[in-house]
Amino acid sequence: MSPSIQFFAGVYEELSDVSLRRETRTGMRIVVMTFSKIKALDGINSFTKKFFNSLVLTDEEGEIKVIPSSTQFIFGGDEGDELKKVECKFAVEQDDHWERIMRFLHRYAEANGMGYQEN
Repeated sequence: MSPSIQFFAGVYEELSDVSLRRETRTGMRIVVMTFSKIKALDGINSFTKKFFNSLVLTDEEGEIKVIPSSTQFIFGGDEGDELKKVECKFAVEQDDHWERIMRFLHRYAEANGMGYQEN
């Protein structure tokens, strides 16, 4: 089973980037997933497919359902109406949940030719 990401049932999104952060004030771990394009917005996908009301990450261990704390649509272009990217942010509080998210991210990266880089 190839790792996948969905906002809508059956509409598989392609992750462009992931940023792992830690809030300095609280120590909370934050995951920011960036998508260059959202397939669910193409055509009528968002009208014909079931919305999960969460981000569903699926791999060989099963499903992870995450409710984003924020989803930011970033526009650009000459007219300012061209979707450049979408950032989906969520916090992970428990250590075992963090470990599970990291296993998913490693599998997703390996399956999609992505690499890890520290800043």
